[in-house]
Amino acid sequence: MEHDATSEQIINAAGGFWQQVELFISVMLLPSRLNQVGAVLLLMLVAHLLARALSPRLRIWLRTRSGWPKWRLRLGLMIDRRLRLILFTLMAWGVVLVMRQITWPSRSQVIAEAASIATAVLAIAFLSRLIANALMRRIAKWAAWIWAVLYLLDMSGEAARLLDSLALSIGDVRLSLLTVIQALAVITALIAGARLITAAVTRKLAESADLSPTMRVLVAKLLQITLFTLAVVIGLRAIGLDLTGLAVFSGAVGVGIGFGLQKVVSNLVSGVIILLDKSVKPGDVISLGDTFGWIDALGARYVSVVTRDGKEYLIPNEDLVTNQVVNWSHTNDFVRLDVNFGTSYKDDPHKVSKVAINAAMTVKRVLAQRTPVCWITEFGESSIHYVLRFWISDAQGGLTNVRGQVFLALWDAFKEAGISVPYPQREVRILADPDATEMPKFIPGD
Repeated sequence: MEHDATSEQIINAAGGFWQQVELFISVMLLPSRLNQVGAVLLLMLVAHLLARALSPRLRIWLRTRSGWPKWRLRLGLMIDRRLRLILFTLMAWGVVLVMRQITWPSRSQVIAEAASIATAVLAIAFLSRLIANALMRRIAKWAAWIWAVLYLLDMSGEAARLLDSLALSIGDVRLSLLTVIQALAVITALIAGARLITAAVTRKLAESADLSPTMRVLVAKLLQITLFTLAVVIGLRAIGLDLTGLAVFSGAVGVGIGFGLQKVVSNLVSGVIILLDKSVKPGDVISLGDTFGWIDALGARYVSVVTRDGKEYLIPNEDLVTNQVVNWSHTNDFVRLDVNFGTSYKDDPHKVSKVAINAAMTVKRVLAQRTPVCWITEFGESSIHYVLRFWISDAQGGLTNVRGQVFLALWDAFKEAGISVPYPQREVRILADPDATEMPKFIPGD
């Protein structure tokens, strides 16, 4: 019986909505309305021609605005893309104002409705830019446009009844298509507002010198999570949805999702731990396994690490917590590097050490305030082994290249000072067998 009642309700709602559509079509086919439709089409043609003439000039003018901020340039580009609609809206409202002064309002009603729809479309197009996600922005725009058109054409009531008749009952909770659409609209608007607040607070935090980079990121992330959660809760409550009725259902779904999102949750928790213990921060130079680079950004799930060759690695937060990470700039920017080399036994070790230290000091990136040192590490088979230790403060500039520069400086200095760098040599002697009367002869073909 309940199913039959629901089906009858859907049929009645659909019939009422179709009657509204038929009434609208019959009214628009009246001669007085057809003339206004023709006027609307003429205004659209004029707006198209004007936009084609003005758009190139507007683009050239925008290119010359080099000192403008980015938001103002983006606004100019949005105006250029919607120049036809803007011109049509302005001209349509101008025609409506003139006609209402010289004739009856009913003779400009269609033009006024077209101008109202165009105004709503423009407002929705500009306001939807506040939504960051492209898919959500597109869905929100289309939903808002459809609702605005139905509302302005006085069809929103019948459309709402039709959408409300398409419902699904889960226990005591009734979810209709209308309720879902309203919830999505309210939540999207609140999330967009939360995003604006978060962006403004983040900019203020970036200007604060009292907070460390990690605390800035932590406060911004906590604020974002809090505002987004409040947006969802307030949005559901604003449409009259009883959240207590969804508690059991949400808990069951949450448990099911939790098993499938263990890694996601782990990365989120690890991200909070990283921010709290300040183990890494934006700008730090780290190495994790074979990845060496500096941290560009700390995300909720991952850390963005940029290498010297321009590659950007998105490392999960869990890896930074569970694996061994080398932070070259955790407490300070100083990094010590070792260069191993060997010289001949004929060269004076005191002279070699002095020449090596002076050679390292000639490299620009080697710190002068932390004087390099050179020590003997081993008396090898063919050379005396040394280690040259020096410090740098810009690890993000690379480690291999500065080692290479030091090796070149050592080569030039040793060549000038007459210090030789030996290489392993072997002297092989063949001893004759005392029992042999003659050496064995080589016979071709053996």
